[in-house]
Amino acid sequence: MTLAIRVLAGLVAGFLLGLALAGSTSPAAAMTVGIVTPVGTMFVNLIRMTVIPLLVSMLIASVGAITGAGLGRTGVRAVLISVGLLTAAATGSVLIAEPILAAIRIDQSAALALRASTAAASPGDMVTSASPTLATWFVDLIPQNVFKAAADGATLPLIVFAVVFGLALTRVSHARREAVLRVVEGIAETMQRLVVWILGLAPIGVFALAVPLAARLGLAAAGAVIVYLALVVALTLAAVVFLLYPIGILAGPMSASAFVSYCAPSQAIAFASRSSLAALPAMVESAERAGLPASSSRVVLPLAMGVFHFGAAVAQTVGVVFLAHLFGVTLTLSQFASVIFAVVLASFAVPGVPGGSIIAMVPVLAVANLPLDGVAILLAVDTIPDMFRTAANVTGAMTLTGVLPAPQD
Repeated sequence: MTLAIRVLAGLVAGFLLGLALAGSTSPAAAMTVGIVTPVGTMFVNLIRMTVIPLLVSMLIASVGAITGAGLGRTGVRAVLISVGLLTAAATGSVLIAEPILAAIRIDQSAALALRASTAAASPGDMVTSASPTLATWFVDLIPQNVFKAAADGATLPLIVFAVVFGLALTRVSHARREAVLRVVEGIAETMQRLVVWILGLAPIGVFALAVPLAARLGLAAAGAVIVYLALVVALTLAAVVFLLYPIGILAGPMSASAFVSYCAPSQAIAFASRSSLAALPAMVESAERAGLPASSSRVVLPLAMGVFHFGAAVAQTVGVVFLAHLFGVTLTLSQFASVIFAVVLASFAVPGVPGGSIIAMVPVLAVANLPLDGVAILLAVDTIPDMFRTAANVTGAMTLTGVLPAPQD
């Protein structure tokens, strides 16, 4: 039995048990929820433990590798196009997902109880203070003390620091830059291995989180999850068809039919395997068959595949909006702006494992002041969205490579 099936089984079993306990006032029901809840909290803490070192190391390694690879103006264009596409995907997802998910009716007394209990268990996950002003928001992006920001879980300033550090690293001599990159890449690879181990515990963790969730929210929780699945798949497909395809066709040298043929083989492999890496040989072969320069297929394409995760921008944004409604949290305009900013940067640090986009959205939830327990809910039902998301990631890398000129350096 694959991990995805075991995780889904854990979710279903947790929901069934929670629904059976919903509304019960018996001591046995309360004792069951009381025993299971700490297990779910421990699983969430394991995920949180990996977030900061994984996020910082992958961002530094990614930025250092891209800007230090001699791509010159092509590299700058690639970054600008990537950020533009990710911002458009995240913004569009908010505008579409917010009104749709707002129409889902979840009993507010149950949602408030869930929110209160989660906040009591993990007070650092929720912020009850008033929303900051725009000026304060910008000031807080620059950490006075990086280590204090890490200790406080202030992920947005850490993301900014990691990007700036990676850019500064490109100005260091080649030998010293390579030495730093080796260390950072080693940390990133180690943290990814740790994430794989933690995901092996996901069936248990998801079960333990689903029981109290279903016990408090009842059938509304299950219905909301189904709507989330349909919405994230539909928006991922829409972003590919109505954003990536037009840009790849209009801004690149290929006709519509040629561009579709150029993307199709790697999309099929990515969809079936849920692995961008597995699709890389087909991506390179398609780029060469399409007549793209070898420098693009051998340099730009692998880098784009490794750091440009277009599908993650859609999935993470929809996930945040979904969890906000599930937990009864109203997001302000400034929080939505923070979410979009965090999604764009966090998407560059998605670990290369199935479900990696969900793990990488932990800092995005922190920016939105949402309970991190929601990660396990999304992770449990991530198999189908991950298939579409991985195909979208591959399509984004293919599109980026197809519209860029050959590297000049």
